[in-house]
Amino acid sequence: MGDIRGQGDGSSFAWRELLGRWSEEWLDPVLHEQERSEPFPDEVRKARWLGAAGATREEVAALEDRLGVALPRSYRQFLLVSNGWLNTTHGIDRLLPSQEVGCTRDLEADVSAWAGAPGHADVRVEDDEYFVYGEDQDTLSFRPEYLTHTLRISHTPNATDVYLLNPCVVTEDGEWEAWYMAHWMPGVVRYRSFWDLMNDEYRNFRDEE
Repeated sequence: MGDIRGQGDGSSFAWRELLGRWSEEWLDPVLHEQERSEPFPDEVRKARWLGAAGATREEVAALEDRLGVALPRSYRQFLLVSNGWLNTTHGIDRLLPSQEVGCTRDLEADVSAWAGAPGHADVRVEDDEYFVYGEDQDTLSFRPEYLTHTLRISHTPNATDVYLLNPCVVTEDGEWEAWYMAHWMPGVVRYRSFWDLMNDEYRNFRDEE
């Protein structure tokens, strides 16, 4: 896949394998490219890679300095492999490069309105209900007060779907909870990490074939 991919930092996350497979399948004209509203650019199809060059460690450090946080390892290593990404599924237009990542509270669209059920913000979600992931998760069992603290890491025109990273919930190994939100879906689909989110989105992508 050429030299357009950046070098990782001893990653324990198989980003190159996952993203390479995702690229090849997106770019298969029989499977997916004909379903896009417009074809991928020629340089993308030639490279067989939907990403960009990896961010430098200096660029990632600049992002952390700007945000005042240390990024979770799976997301940091993703940026070092590919500083941004085109479509994951048909719902997400692109993952942002480090220079465009920012706080959700700065979004033009009020994504807090997507999550709502009337009165939900006044209901405390207890830990035994909140820390449920996978198929048993209730999308309304989230904590709205975390939303303004999250990072926005994706862009879709008109902000219809979005990926967020939540620094209010951190695992023992330093991973942040990752959120998927959409205007058509009440609540939030939550994952233990960005790595888990992307693997689930890859499975969703495969289900669209």
